[in-house]
Amino acid sequence: MFCPRCGQQQSSGDLRFCSKCGLPLGIISEVIANGGTLPQLLELGKKSFFSRKNGLIFSLFWFIFFLLIMAPFWGIVDVDELAGMSAIIGIFGGLMIALFSLLVLKPAAKELPEFMQNHPPPVPAQFAGSRSQQALPPQQSQPVGDYFAPQGSWKTPDTGELAQPNSVTENTTKLLKKEE
Repeated sequence: MFCPRCGQQQSSGDLRFCSKCGLPLGIISEVIANGGTLPQLLELGKKSFFSRKNGLIFSLFWFIFFLLIMAPFWGIVDVDELAGMSAIIGIFGGLMIALFSLLVLKPAAKELPEFMQNHPPPVPAQFAGSRSQQALPPQQSQPVGDYFAPQGSWKTPDTGELAQPNSVTENTTKLLKKEE
């Protein structure tokens, strides 16, 4: 196995970190063992209708339907026994469904990030075998013979001694001549 960051060959697949750059290799060996995917990510994408959130929403609708719709309906129709039963079924049924949802059902599966949905993971160029679409263009160079200096008044004026670098001995000689 090779380190995806620095490319160094690892002595065994059981190493936890790359010996050159320190990249954690535990997850990478798990990805290789599972054919390029992580089982945890596949579980994130699964959606189930029977989730805690859906159960609580259903219990709320149950409560509203039986207590606030059916009980008044039976009261208006003048069937008091059914009005009382629908109120009891609405209150206790909604409470039982809510408790069942909280205690038994699993939380709703989280959404996969948008960049992971229906898109294969990018393959590094060193493993792809051919040049990928995301690679940089080839290097472009300009031969020295084609270069020409800019024309115009961009040059600085001649500043005397600062125009050319002097050696230490020349400066010393000039200083000695000034002293004489």
